[in-house]
Amino acid sequence: MMEQQPRRRSWVVWPMIAIALLGGILIGKGWERTGYAGETYEELKTFSEVLNQIQRHYVDETKPKELIQGAIRGMLATLDPHSAYMTPEMYKEMQVETKGEFGGVGIQIGVKDNRLAVIAPIEGTPAHRAGIKAGDFIVKVNDETTKDLSLMDAVQKMRGPKGSKVSLTVQREGTPEPLVFTLVRDTIKIESVKSKVIENNLGYVRLTQFQESTGKDLAKAIKQFKEQKVQGVIIDLRNNPGGLLTAAVDVSEQFLPSGKLIVYTKSRDGKKDEWFAKAKDQLDNLPLIVLVNEGSASASEIVAGALQDWGRAVVVGTTSFGKGSVQTILALGDGSGLRLTTAKYYTPKGRTIQSTGITPDIVVKAPQPAVAKATENHVGEKDSEGKGGKSPAGKDQASPAGKSTDEAGAKAGSPPPAATAEAGGDLSPEEDVQLQKAVELLKTWKIFKELKPS
Repeated sequence: MMEQQPRRRSWVVWPMIAIALLGGILIGKGWERTGYAGETYEELKTFSEVLNQIQRHYVDETKPKELIQGAIRGMLATLDPHSAYMTPEMYKEMQVETKGEFGGVGIQIGVKDNRLAVIAPIEGTPAHRAGIKAGDFIVKVNDETTKDLSLMDAVQKMRGPKGSKVSLTVQREGTPEPLVFTLVRDTIKIESVKSKVIENNLGYVRLTQFQESTGKDLAKAIKQFKEQKVQGVIIDLRNNPGGLLTAAVDVSEQFLPSGKLIVYTKSRDGKKDEWFAKAKDQLDNLPLIVLVNEGSASASEIVAGALQDWGRAVVVGTTSFGKGSVQTILALGDGSGLRLTTAKYYTPKGRTIQSTGITPDIVVKAPQPAVAKATENHVGEKDSEGKGGKSPAGKDQASPAGKSTDEAGAKAGSPPPAATAEAGGDLSPEEDVQLQKAVELLKTWKIFKELKPS
């Protein structure tokens, strides 16, 4: 008799869930769409039946909360790699990330070619020191395949207490066998803006990520450049995986005249939202070079695309990652949240970069650094037996909050990028052919400008 009680309870609970969901649909969409609501209700009936059968017959005891969360994750997984469900704990972590500090190994990850890809390692982090590269595909986390793993779940698996270890198996273009990295987790702190004067009179500013403070930090760097009377500026967006859309706008408008369109988004129903430059203290139209590579994604592509479209900068490097979708963070009543793809963004001239990226004005490929050895500080190449796999998809830090251009973010990329002292690689500034090309262009820019026909 006692066995019957849970059954009765489940027959009551699941129809109630279905009715509640239906009510939300009717309220959110309006009563006029009764045909659509009726179709949805029929599917919810099937959903409640499945839940009931699991509760009654599954071999192990199940918890309703876990089943429902699993169903939500599965539902979002059918949409795209960037839409995801966040538990209350994950939602809180994501809000912290936009402030520039989080725990993990320091990899920004995304999905490319249906596989979990490294967009970029963060400079000075365990992943960067170990030699993980933009373009690496993560096929296993602690010997667990990433196949069919959601981006947010992959992020959670790579996270953990400072000092704990995590093993990542990656496949790298040009390397026949998988590489295994054993990383010690640490507290990751991100300095989003780094600047200095190079070649005596050229301003160099590297943006590592787009955070809440990026626009203000860049403004300080620009003020210093003006005081030092620089003759040209290089903006390095290589291996910058993106971040907040608002931060991308803040950065762009510091180089564009007031009123210029920076980016616009278009939703499913065709609604357009536009962002225009507001008056800012600028560098008086000094020559500008933007460096991009395969690890430049999302917000980085917004900035590069806007400056390129308006003829404000020459873009140098290799084609960027190609993430042109916007994720909106939606808070739920129990403290959890949804990361939902709600629009695609376009450059001022109407270009979408989704899956295509920003093509540089001048293509300069960087030499690929050699592969090294093993453990946390070296790259290790191990036998592929039992470690191979060609699995898809994931992340180590989830993309920033609010309206974010990052898919979730974690930290991640595509085929081998430029490696530089500034951009977080193994090449010295002298070997950084992309940076040297930028310097060369700015120097010749000044020469040609000063030419006067006789």
